[in-house]
Amino acid sequence: MTLQEFLAEWNDDSDRLLVHTSGSTGIPKPLWVEKRRMEASARSTCRFLGLHEGDTALLCMPLDFIAGKMMVVRALTCRLRLLSVEPSSHPLKDLTQVPCFAAMVPLQVWHTLQVPAERERLKQVQHLIIGGGAIDEELARQLQHFPGHVWSSYGMTETLSHIALRRLNGPERDDYYTPLDGVEVSLGTDNRLVINAPAVCQSTLTTNDRAELAPDGKRFRIIGRLDNVVCSGGIKLQIEEIERKLQPHIGVPFMLTKHPDAALGEMMVLLVEDEDAERWMNVCHHILPRYERPRQAIAVGHIPLTPTGKPARKKAEEMAIRYARQK
Repeated sequence: MTLQEFLAEWNDDSDRLLVHTSGSTGIPKPLWVEKRRMEASARSTCRFLGLHEGDTALLCMPLDFIAGKMMVVRALTCRLRLLSVEPSSHPLKDLTQVPCFAAMVPLQVWHTLQVPAERERLKQVQHLIIGGGAIDEELARQLQHFPGHVWSSYGMTETLSHIALRRLNGPERDDYYTPLDGVEVSLGTDNRLVINAPAVCQSTLTTNDRAELAPDGKRFRIIGRLDNVVCSGGIKLQIEEIERKLQPHIGVPFMLTKHPDAALGEMMVLLVEDEDAERWMNVCHHILPRYERPRQAIAVGHIPLTPTGKPARKKAEEMAIRYARQK
């Protein structure tokens, strides 16, 4: 979708807009959302960040997804000056003006940091929001001493982009997300995060994210997704927690997944972009406790990702199942 097409859709007579979920855990699903709720989300973000009329905002993500659409809505609602570039892994490459506010996925930030000129431009961004995927420790370390405000965002299509932000750099760095104004969170069954954000979401939303509340009962930390739990030999293993342990030690793209196993119930599997998959299995055996180690390693050409750069968990599981059937 082009910017002109989105603006035409935004300015038509309908009070709703069709969006699609990211597809990180399955097939992307269509979702009708009210434009007034998108405007409420935009105002909430701009208030939180202290953005003012005339500040510049960078649109560098596809308008096919909620993150790109919401950047335009923020500009329209809060009278920001929108700088639009073609979505790519180097969004700052040809910019002559550094934006006050930018939102990127981790892959865009990582590629930008590899080019000294682009890295310097990124350091000049006053408010950088990173969303759409996990931020590993090395990426966070490189951003730690940036002079501006760098945030990790939490949200989903159903909440019209993020409903909470977590500071990644400076003395205000935090492990917990702070909800935006008007957003309350609680824990449901299996420690699922429950979101009550009436301005942006018509009903209370029970997510598949397992969370932990801070002592203040308001902020929260994500542990992992409920559907990313491997039940192996009666032990429940959270995929994201184990991936975080491995991240500093595996030097190629990788992902953990699972497939059914007659003896264990489910087997943990390592997908890795390297022909020598066993090399990384040995790393897992040195780093992880016995019960957290993957039982199998599969060399793949590419780790499956969604169009927005998130791990495509369902596709990864299907790859592991196909591999198991072929053996």
